[in-house]
Amino acid sequence: MNEEKDFLGKEPVGRLLMRLALPTVTAQIINMLYNIVDRIYIGHIPDIGAMALTGVGVCMPLIMIVTAFAAFIGFGGAPRASIFMGKQDYKTAEVTLGNCFLVQIIISVLLTICLLLWNRDFLMAFGASENTIEYGVSYMNIYAIGTIFVQITLGMNSFITAQGFAKTGMFSVLIGAVANIVLDPIFIFAFQMGVQGAALATIISQAMSCVWVVAFLLGKKTHLKIRKENLRLKSAVILPSLALGLSTFIMQASESVISICFNSSLLRYGGDIAVGAMTILTSVMQFAMLPLQGLGQGAQPIISYNYGAGNSGRVKSAYSLLLKASLCYSVLLWALVMLFPGVFAGMFTSDPELLEFTRTALRIYMACLLLFGIQVACQMTFTSLGNAKASILVAVMRKFILLIPLIYLLPHILTSDQTTAVYLAEPIADFLAVSFTAVLFTFQFKKALREISPQNQKTAQGQ
Repeated sequence: MNEEKDFLGKEPVGRLLMRLALPTVTAQIINMLYNIVDRIYIGHIPDIGAMALTGVGVCMPLIMIVTAFAAFIGFGGAPRASIFMGKQDYKTAEVTLGNCFLVQIIISVLLTICLLLWNRDFLMAFGASENTIEYGVSYMNIYAIGTIFVQITLGMNSFITAQGFAKTGMFSVLIGAVANIVLDPIFIFAFQMGVQGAALATIISQAMSCVWVVAFLLGKKTHLKIRKENLRLKSAVILPSLALGLSTFIMQASESVISICFNSSLLRYGGDIAVGAMTILTSVMQFAMLPLQGLGQGAQPIISYNYGAGNSGRVKSAYSLLLKASLCYSVLLWALVMLFPGVFAGMFTSDPELLEFTRTALRIYMACLLLFGIQVACQMTFTSLGNAKASILVAVMRKFILLIPLIYLLPHILTSDQTTAVYLAEPIADFLAVSFTAVLFTFQFKKALREISPQNQKTAQGQ
């Protein structure tokens, strides 16, 4: 059994990253369908598609907060569990899993209550107008009921991937995504439920994924199992996990804050059409971010396990491969967006005015996408190494220190086209953030490798 568990420390790094990253990237692409399939169908509802798409788009900040809390737990606890596995401390790894599972349930209940009570107030604050608010409320009233399924599926699936069961993690997402794709047109068009049908399809699909994830973590194939005795919170276990997950939480939850900033500014300078375009821009950005995060999740168990085992050579090899793969993907997608913006925009709307507006906005908003491979590879490696401080710093730098101020400052500087100025905030912040992250990572990564005890360092395998 120990041989089976130790494959993260022995299998050649290149082959191992391919084995783990392919399913996690596939899972993220599939997961992306959850976020965009609803909008594709909604955007093509006859007569009301453009307004309904804008209304549901305003729900995105709330949905991002829900998924951010799942990442808060999963992306904090799972790397620590992998590090403990590398140290052969499977008992503490299981306690980490149990504590995170309990916290995930508690957070889910609290989020559900908040969303049901105050979703209209949140949506109006997030940029909804009188024309679009009812579509947003209709969607969120149903989506809120399924919050616990979203939380457990996304949060606990990280622990499946962290053990090296990347294919199982992929199936967790695949089950729900396929169900969502099938159910969406049935509820939206056949049953004529509109945006309510889209929300209902989503929560049913997430419930199916949730059952799969929990069943696996209670079953015989998993190395780390949810056990009743571990469902008691221990501060020494849960607090470091939450600290490590805080950077991912900031990175994802801040997307909701940024959506509020973008939507409010765009509503002021460009009206509903500019907010509708932002919904599409956010969706296309997910084509970039989610697969990149999938690559990072594939590398995470390798980096975390070997860091815990004191194997610096394999840590460096895994990071190097992660960086190369991430850059190749981000450059390729950037080129496609720059060359064919109308193709991406046309996936979400058939409205001629919105389509033409979005085509131009896409090229501006995603101008620095080619550099994202560096940003994500470095940030995911910080998390994999358990470096909470550096991970939090780069997340805060990009979103709060750079992007949010630029959203409000640029329209006052570029007064000739204030709507375009708002969109320009994204690429300018991205360029500055990547530069900062690359410099910080260079110093922190060397420091982390020096901290691995020399007597435990091993020659990298599979290079």
